[in-house]
Amino acid sequence: MASQPDKKQEAAVTTHFGSADEFVRKQLIGSYRRRVIAHGSGGGMRWKAAWWDSEEAQQRMEALWRSWEAARQDEKAGMSSWWINHCDPHMKALLSPEGPFADSKDENRIGAPLPYTAAPDGMFKDDRQPLLYTEQQKQQQEEQEGQESQGGTQPA
Repeated sequence: MASQPDKKQEAAVTTHFGSADEFVRKQLIGSYRRRVIAHGSGGGMRWKAAWWDSEEAQQRMEALWRSWEAARQDEKAGMSSWWINHCDPHMKALLSPEGPFADSKDENRIGAPLPYTAAPDGMFKDDRQPLLYTEQQKQQQEEQEGQESQGGTQPA
């Protein structure tokens, strides 16, 4: 009988962050530092501290979060690929003077994190999910399916 994965193995296959908001708050705004200026201040990038107030931004941040979670599993080129193929294009669209934050009045200083305003309570539910099977979990699943196909395990 195969043993169950221990807590450490289970943690290794769940998302690191529980929501797009947690990802933005704890990862993105500190690592993606760009000078943003208020609408009416001329050209330049725009960002809204209440980013979650835009449906487009919510969808893009959800995509960025989920793709970041997948990329962190690839120890070789995953994060490089994430920056080039996911983060940069989404952030370019979001920060564009014509993007969803075009009318934002939020600003920051050069080198400072992007401004952030907490989302309303309950807006983002914790959604930690398994990402990938560990080899042990995959083997257990295959063994269980084999037993069921041979009639060795009765359905509950």
